Amino acid sequence: MHTRHQHLFKADLGRLRPTQITVGYAEVQEKRGLWSGMGKGERQKFLDSHWFPAVRGPSDNFYIVDHHHLGRALLEEGVHQSFVVLLKDLGQLAKDEFWTVMDHHQWVHPYDAKGRRRPVTDLPKALGELADDPYRSLAGEVRHAGGFPKDATPFAEFLWADFFRRRIKTAQLRRDPDAALQAAITLCHSAEAAHLPGWSGATSPLVS
Repeated sequence: MHTRHQHLFKADLGRLRPTQITVGYAEVQEKRGLWSGMGKGERQKFLDSHWFPAVRGPSDNFYIVDHHHLGRALLEEGVHQSFVVLLKDLGQLAKDEFWTVMDHHQWVHPYDAKGRRRPVTDLPKALGELADDPYRSLAGEVRHAGGFPKDATPFAEFLWADFFRRRIKTAQLRRDPDAALQAAITLCHSAEAAHLPGWSGATSPLVS
């Protein structure tokens, strides 16, 4: 398909390869809600302006390096195609060299729902196979609540998710998510979080 951008093309969402193992299902559900609230014209404009950045790899597979939550949400809403913008063509590389280059560019985040780094062979083969990480959902909620701004650092919210994972017990997150959110907001403004992208050190007005 010809487009106004030589590196822009339509692709089947179900064939795009993830470069991470998990998503926050709560954020996926939020994006599904936004999509379901759009009219037909709004949906088309949305798809025309939200491109999936991808790298072409061995065996002509395309690996998206962002917008995994959106891709999963669109699939669950019955959307099968969207625009992909090609960042780099690495299709000529052997698999091991491909992943070395991907790692160098911070285009892959092979960490599981417990924050453990896994071999790239554990990456899911499709967006529909992404696992849930409740701490990634928590990080997204904290950002939406004003805890920290969206940052250009690759996989920034996963860094926040791992920070919260080490300080807020899973039992608390499941038993009282509102209290866990308030605890996370407090933590994100503490000196402990100073190394994380977007940290401000300011006291949040949302926490009394």
